[in-house]
Amino acid sequence: MEDRMTQLLADIEKLQKEKAELQWANAPFSIDTIKDSDIPFYTGFPSRAVFDKVFAYFNPDPNGENLILNSSDSKGVSATGTKTGRPRKPTPQNQFFLFLCRVRVGLMEQYLANRFGVSVSTVSNLVISWANYIYLKLGVLNIWPSKQQIKSNMPSSFKEKYPSTRIIIDCTEIKTQMSSSLLSKSMTYSNYKSSNTLKGLIGITPGGCVSFVSQLYTGCISDQEITRRSGLLKMDFDDGDSIMADKGFEIQDLLDQMPVCVKLNIPPKLGLYGQMALLDVRDTQSIAAERIHVERAINKIKNFHIFDQVIPISLSGSINQIWTTCAVLTLFHNPIISCPIADSVLN
Repeated sequence: MEDRMTQLLADIEKLQKEKAELQWANAPFSIDTIKDSDIPFYTGFPSRAVFDKVFAYFNPDPNGENLILNSSDSKGVSATGTKTGRPRKPTPQNQFFLFLCRVRVGLMEQYLANRFGVSVSTVSNLVISWANYIYLKLGVLNIWPSKQQIKSNMPSSFKEKYPSTRIIIDCTEIKTQMSSSLLSKSMTYSNYKSSNTLKGLIGITPGGCVSFVSQLYTGCISDQEITRRSGLLKMDFDDGDSIMADKGFEIQDLLDQMPVCVKLNIPPKLGLYGQMALLDVRDTQSIAAERIHVERAINKIKNFHIFDQVIPISLSGSINQIWTTCAVLTLFHNPIISCPIADSVLN
């Protein structure tokens, strides 16, 4: 009798669990119905609390009045006032969630349209609208820290070997759709990637925070030219600062034109005899051990899986906003080393 009762209780518990899982699976797809453990996967944020705080900072208004949407998706009704197609657009909070699903997870627009119960054109308009809106909101943040902030958050390895480092820079590329224009096709072709790309420059602090994001340029641009055009050299450097970079950044001549003395710290070149001296090998290894953090930061940006895909020409008008937005949003993710910038916003 006791064995039978134990079995019945186990069956009831199993059925209740299956019922809860079925209810969850059939629930509308939204930020409120996904599991808390899935928040990092869909949004990149470490928790729902961080998602809510970032959304509150953006403040699109409860009804989304602060967010300018294209008129084609604003009401979901025709010019005659009759309902057309699928239901009204999601709430502002779920619009933000939809945007993150598109850029963070790389979910296709058709899939998102099916999951959120809206049209594909609505998804497209929401992604572009939120990219522009977040770009403007994040644009007021000063992600370039002061010299004092750099020093107070500098890892001990930098303090010992490269205490004057203000920023570590590197370039990265994302693939873009080939244009029908021969000129555009040739300008976006990257010999390094053997494909058509867009190229951007990323800078981080020694502590691992993104502190500079350039706009995207055509893939044929050199590291030296992108440094000159990006505006990096117009940032607020102090006398005695240094920039750490890979050996391809031969920009000391550009630094010499700055009003303050800024030095370039790159690995030494190969000697005339085709073999590095032992001291040069040690310098190369030492710089590489610290410079690796900028590559880790770039990988965090490319963990926004929209960049896994070839960027379509239809996104050419907003890809800069999406790129910059994704780069700055990494400040709200779990840090590489330490990152006080996001804390100042969230607190």
